[in-house]
Amino acid sequence: MRAILLIDHGSVRAEANHMLSCVANLLQQMVGDSVLVRYAHMELAEPSIATGFGDCVAAGATEVVAFPYMLSPGKHVTRDIPRLVHEAASAFPQVTFRVTPAFGVHEKLAELIALRAGIEIAKPVAAGDACRCWEPNGAVGACGSACAARTESAPALASK
Repeated sequence: MRAILLIDHGSVRAEANHMLSCVANLLQQMVGDSVLVRYAHMELAEPSIATGFGDCVAAGATEVVAFPYMLSPGKHVTRDIPRLVHEAASAFPQVTFRVTPAFGVHEKLAELIALRAGIEIAKPVAAGDACRCWEPNGAVGACGSACAARTESAPALASK
């Protein structure tokens, strides 16, 4: 069974940590019962990444897709979370795993920003058009693993 492990930074504010459990519940509803959805915090709060990974396995996961619930491919997404997921996965050699890129540049995020700002979308962008480079100088890949114009599909940042 496949599992998605949502991972955020973690916060000293209970409300911030609780929000991730709400997102996990929403995602679980959307993906259905054939996929497990769990959540974890990188630091400052529980469940930890190790606990979240273990919860996935205990619930029957044979594959864990760790999703950094972060916007940019900063050091936590590119270094810390992959390392912590790899450490957690080492206790479960029978389980495959991968870490996805951060949200990055995506037309749905731009739509959400406009919606939250109360601005109507004047020129909708089709999904196919959204995958071009939006960097002003056209430097494809300048956003790192979050670049929408990368030609390879979302690569694993760490895997077994």
